[in-house]
Amino acid sequence: TSKAILLYDEWIKDADPRLEGWPLMSSPFPTTFIIGTYVYFVTSLGPKLMENKKPFELRQIMTFYNFSVVALSLYMTYEFLMSGWATGYSFRCDIVDYSRSPTALRMVRTCWLYFFSKFIELLDTIFFVLRKKNNQVTFLHVFHHSIMPWTWWFGVKFAAGGLGTFHALLNCIVHVVMYTYYGICSLGPAYHKYLWWKKYMTTIQLVQFIMITVHIGQIYIMDDCPYQYPIFMFIIWLYGSMFLVLFLHFWYHAYTKGQRLPKMARNGISKDQ
Repeated sequence: TSKAILLYDEWIKDADPRLEGWPLMSSPFPTTFIIGTYVYFVTSLGPKLMENKKPFELRQIMTFYNFSVVALSLYMTYEFLMSGWATGYSFRCDIVDYSRSPTALRMVRTCWLYFFSKFIELLDTIFFVLRKKNNQVTFLHVFHHSIMPWTWWFGVKFAAGGLGTFHALLNCIVHVVMYTYYGICSLGPAYHKYLWWKKYMTTIQLVQFIMITVHIGQIYIMDDCPYQYPIFMFIIWLYGSMFLVLFLHFWYHAYTKGQRLPKMARNGISKDQ
């Protein structure tokens, strides 16, 4: 135990001092606890509590939630652009700026906000459980929602900026589209006629992971890129590749084999929300 504590202390001393005292940033344990509690609730405790209860009617809450996430995603997209991606980043070897310049600190704040938004998005699964939509609590869904805040704690703590934030920018853009769909869907059957583009959301997600994998893969062909934490580049590449495969698998079974065709195509309307 003493050796583990010494190793942890040695490791954490290289963390970004600009995040000293920020919420949830003191150590990875609060984040780990929240994620563990989330996984236990959505896979075990929640379904058991709801087993003999009627599903909750959460339409108004979900409408507010979904459009709030759209607004937050738009704001984070703008902040990522203004703190680097539209104001100087080359989309190639962009290293982390550890200075306290206004632009560098703006990137730190945006990275932390993106990290925190991953906890807000855990409500997606909790809504599924409370509405007894347990068939939508899939491995892909839970794994995606669990791994993002956990890995992003390390990203924010050690490397808040640079080329490692490209996938966050893309993810914010994709979430504008996704949560707009969820928001319209939650408005009720009268609006379902506007949701003919549901199938293309998976395509958008696939394009996102292809772009992430290609962008981060550049580090393996660059002659010299002094990015401060190359391990993060490998993790992001692994993340992009892994989710590309998982979403391709979902696409194949949902739309090619017809196991999960959009309900609009079967019934004329969508009842997913």
